Amino acid sequence: MNPEITRTINDTPQPQYLYMAIELSNDKWKLGFTVGFGQAPRLRDVYARDLVALTKEIAMAKGRFDLSANTQVRSCYEAGRDGFWLHRFLQAQGVTNLVVDSSSIEVNRRKRRAKTDRLDVGKLLTMLLRYCQGEGRVWSVVHPPSPDNEDQRQLHRELMALKAERTHLVNQMKGLLACQGVALPIQRDFLSHLERVRLWDGSPLPVALHARLKRDHGRYELVKKQIHQLEGERAETIRTAKGPVLDQVRQLLQLKGIGVESAWMYVMEFFSWRDFRNRREIGSLAGLTPTPFKSGESHREQGISKAGNHCIRAMAIEIAWAWLRYQPESKLSLWYQERFGRGNSRARRIGIVALARRLLVDLWKYLDRGILPEGARLKSA
Repeated sequence: MNPEITRTINDTPQPQYLYMAIELSNDKWKLGFTVGFGQAPRLRDVYARDLVALTKEIAMAKGRFDLSANTQVRSCYEAGRDGFWLHRFLQAQGVTNLVVDSSSIEVNRRKRRAKTDRLDVGKLLTMLLRYCQGEGRVWSVVHPPSPDNEDQRQLHRELMALKAERTHLVNQMKGLLACQGVALPIQRDFLSHLERVRLWDGSPLPVALHARLKRDHGRYELVKKQIHQLEGERAETIRTAKGPVLDQVRQLLQLKGIGVESAWMYVMEFFSWRDFRNRREIGSLAGLTPTPFKSGESHREQGISKAGNHCIRAMAIEIAWAWLRYQPESKLSLWYQERFGRGNSRARRIGIVALARRLLVDLWKYLDRGILPEGARLKSA
């Protein structure tokens, strides 16, 4: 009979990784390498966007830590202006990379704290090790879009920028005229009316001001033309293009209260490529989740987090009001009227945020599983 053998240690070999954190900036990148806790990081600088130097530093780090050339590398960097092209490059090199939401990284709460690229890359390395050891909530990981999905977001984002520029130009022209005591609507015949404008004493507009208003109006007309072209391109794409993404846009357009602007943004920015697993992820990404503060005897609500996509959040609030108007018999509208409809204006504004969050979840179910929001009506053919 063989005696029982008691295993006192875990002698199963653990795979070894090289951990890398990248602190990005416009001129230089700070790289940090380590193989685990308790190991002093190897810090190196490379010029920004120098991919050859980055690849060399990874190979040199493997040699420094006595790792084989085929050792897997795990890396991370903060989401920001550099976008996702670096993530795609690292993946193509066989590196397991994480793009991290910078606002989710924990920081010292002292009034004054030291902050340098060296300290930042060390913090990223430590948190990467914690994340890879199973501490999944140490930060929030961004879901990078594919190049096609990222490109599909350009049209509506450009439209938003152009419309903001149009509003700025209109307000600027009206403000310049108001400084002279003149009120003139910004219409097609603006320039002809501008020639006939007279000040309080009967004199014409000053020469430099008149020239500036003409140039501003020229930019205004150019922006209007570009907006019209982009809206026409979007409408033609919805009518004729094929594919699952455009099918989702058309599916949303079947609902009353959902227009082209909201349907396009919801799909291209939110629903078409993000792999939502539950309703909490939807509310969190939209920044519509509550943030309670409970410590000892202190209990209060701090409002919504506003930590997600601000474009979707603004659109969700707008569509929630439209949903009450065009879908008054739906379950969500009846719930809102019963709970918040009789309240004051503040209570109704609080309620519309809750309605927006619930409506986003119902629209996700409608696109993902084909479940029509309860009581909702479709547009007639």
